[in-house]
Amino acid sequence: MTLLRVSVEQPLDECVSSPAAEAEQRERGNRYENEVRCVTVSDRLAGGVGGPEHLRPLLATALDALGKGAVQRDGPLPAGGPDAVTRAVADVGEALPSGGVGEQQALSELAEVFTASAVDPADPACAAHLHAPPLAVAVAADLVASTLNSSLDSWDQGPSGTVVESSVLRALAELVGYHPDAATGSITSGGTESNLTGLLLAREHALGDAAGVAPAASGMRERGPMRVFCSAEAHFSVARAAGVLGIGEDSVIGVPVDDRHRMDPAALESSIVEAREAGEVPIAVVATAGTTDLGVIDPLVGIADVAERTGVWLHVDAAYGGGALFSERLTPLLRGVRRADSVALDLHKLGWQPVAAGVLLTRDRALFEPLERRVAYLNTEDDEVAGYRGLLGRSLRTTRRPDAFKIAVTLRALGRDGLGELVDRCHDLARHAASHVSAHPRLELYRDPVLTTVVFRYLPEHGDPDGRNAKLRRRLLDSGRAVVGRTEFGDAVWLKLTVLNPRATEADIEALLADVDAAGQKEKATP
Repeated sequence: MTLLRVSVEQPLDECVSSPAAEAEQRERGNRYENEVRCVTVSDRLAGGVGGPEHLRPLLATALDALGKGAVQRDGPLPAGGPDAVTRAVADVGEALPSGGVGEQQALSELAEVFTASAVDPADPACAAHLHAPPLAVAVAADLVASTLNSSLDSWDQGPSGTVVESSVLRALAELVGYHPDAATGSITSGGTESNLTGLLLAREHALGDAAGVAPAASGMRERGPMRVFCSAEAHFSVARAAGVLGIGEDSVIGVPVDDRHRMDPAALESSIVEAREAGEVPIAVVATAGTTDLGVIDPLVGIADVAERTGVWLHVDAAYGGGALFSERLTPLLRGVRRADSVALDLHKLGWQPVAAGVLLTRDRALFEPLERRVAYLNTEDDEVAGYRGLLGRSLRTTRRPDAFKIAVTLRALGRDGLGELVDRCHDLARHAASHVSAHPRLELYRDPVLTTVVFRYLPEHGDPDGRNAKLRRRLLDSGRAVVGRTEFGDAVWLKLTVLNPRATEADIEALLADVDAAGQKEKATP
């Protein structure tokens, strides 16, 4: 059947016909009910044979609005702070009017104000968080995934997505050092979900082995106090996951760190031994490969030795540092990661993917067994025996979009070497920033960067440096000139650059630090 082409400017209730379609139908001797059809909202669907034609003019509108919004913003973020953004969005009009304004107007107006009022991580002066500018090829691939709207909980909702995710996970498992035929995993919404799922599997493994019954099925009554061991500087999601899983946030033991902010393996082993002697159940050790503030990587080999000797599940949170595996220069920092039972990666950081692109890997597919479920309407045994296997048993989620597709396109487009070049470029820029800070008379470097994070502060000649650092950061945000991060060590406020923009230049970094210096000089110290 020939596609009946309809201009997006036509009213939704206008009836149209296609002479070419009519001629074809007459020639074939067929009469179709849709020989003349009325355009309705359903004709605006993105998928199907006609979907690309419905999308084409809307994409042009969206791209135009993106460009106009970026010009209006004219920097890394909108000036004026929270109140200005609230007003800008409100000025568009009602969110749910009784009568719609039409596709083109709604998309144009909202996309323009959304862009103008957004933070743009592609701007070199946006360097506060682990918030990467996505690659254009990954964004284009994400459009394809969104258009088809596959779900990976059953094969018949996402046949291609199921295969693509398996292929991506195999490649990433090999990158980590797992045997690709034995390992498995899941694409997640990010490091938080990966850590939650990893600890769930660890809990099932630890308590199931101890009691012979899976706690997810029978509960955790009379199991004894549970303990999770991690660096005192591990990500907050570890404690939150322990709370969600019934282990308890207070059951997370912060293991002391050395003078380089890395977990101390000897202290870890002592903590595990003491817990067992007290009748407590060690659930997991969580090592961090790339702390949020400093990018520090725990000594993975020493920690893996302790986990092996004590028989405790080892989970490595490499949501930040896992991207170093693309770089030949930085890969040695993650030596020992292949010995972990589970690993969290996050490719919307050092992978330049649109959110979300988290990854959870396990060294053995059998370790995912606690998540396996059989549901009559999704994954019957006879279908799976026949080869129609979905990925329901690989995630805490049911409906799950094929985020692996954009990753697959990126991996194939750039390869490991291409992604490694981007990682190395950001690492070089971070080192340049650290060197510039060290040479600056009014800036103090906290420590040399490990990955791409630079922690420093402004030091006035007189007054309270902490009060001034907090205020100068807000001054930069309000002006729209720069997005600089903030953290604290002890009682001191420090500033932070997280360099994830490989397009930035050394001159951009120097200009950003000059803006920090200028803002610091304008601010008065806190009384």
